[in-house]
Amino acid sequence: MRVVKTFFVFLGIILFAASLPAQTENTAGNSNAPKTAAVSKPSPDEDEDRYLIGYEDVLEIKVMKHEDLNVKVSVSKNGTVTVPRLDAPMMAVCKTERQLADDITAAYKKDFLRNPYVSVEVTEQKSQSAAVIGAVEKPGNFYLTRRVTLLELLAHAGGPNIHSGMRLIVARTGSTSNCRQDVEVVREGEVKIMNFKMKEIQEAKVNLWMQPGDIVSVLEADPIYVFGNVRKQGRQLMKEPMTLRQALSGAEGLKSASDNKIRILKQREGQARPEEFIYDLNAINKGKAPDPFLEPNDVVAVSQDSAMFFMTKIANAATGGIPSLFYRVPL
Repeated sequence: MRVVKTFFVFLGIILFAASLPAQTENTAGNSNAPKTAAVSKPSPDEDEDRYLIGYEDVLEIKVMKHEDLNVKVSVSKNGTVTVPRLDAPMMAVCKTERQLADDITAAYKKDFLRNPYVSVEVTEQKSQSAAVIGAVEKPGNFYLTRRVTLLELLAHAGGPNIHSGMRLIVARTGSTSNCRQDVEVVREGEVKIMNFKMKEIQEAKVNLWMQPGDIVSVLEADPIYVFGNVRKQGRQLMKEPMTLRQALSGAEGLKSASDNKIRILKQREGQARPEEFIYDLNAINKGKAPDPFLEPNDVVAVSQDSAMFFMTKIANAATGGIPSLFYRVPL
């Protein structure tokens, strides 16, 4: 009898032990089961996107339960901040808020407080900025609180306005606030100029990471001029590459179909008289000749008048001779 009882007790222990893994697995999927939050420090990759303190930034430093130690300070030109009760200034530049708070905590714990809790907040970000000028809706200086692309920066500036053209320039001037290892170093006194096509930026075909000190200049559209036997004479803006036929279409077409020989006048730098190029509009329309692309400040002449007649006509527009036109000196 005792043997039978012992057997059943032993069997019960085995069955109970076998049921433990199944109970543990069910707890993980039970929404009513108590949950424990795991606290961990951000990984180095996460820190890369955090704001890095720069020169002249304004910081608010607080020590819990020690209001006499709370202070609002600016980062000095040598990259440090002065903290109450600490003998030496603390290096702040190129650190995140959390990293600086940890350093101040360690300094207080060493000589002054037992278990300090320190917080650091950048209240004014004055060090890391990029400027957008030119033909945009909201030109200005923009502070970089994180890594942004050229397209994002243009969006912050409201995007190109109605006067913008096909090109923009990024002037990389360099900055002492470049803390990251992956930034491009520009020597002091030097400026790197980068040219981009607006369409490629807007279509995200070009992805440029902005750096503190960058200046983005959105250029205005270049003009071309159409005169002579067209319904609408005057200046047109090249928002994108423009051909001869597109310029004639913008001038609402020819008044009569008799003028098939179209001249394009190009004023070259250093030349007193413009160069003339003659095109057969009939051949272009029939696909027998290519439709030429125009260049900034080209003059499309749909008549037999002299080249100087048209150049004088454009010049008169600057002095009010032709009120409906606007003049830009050919480059």
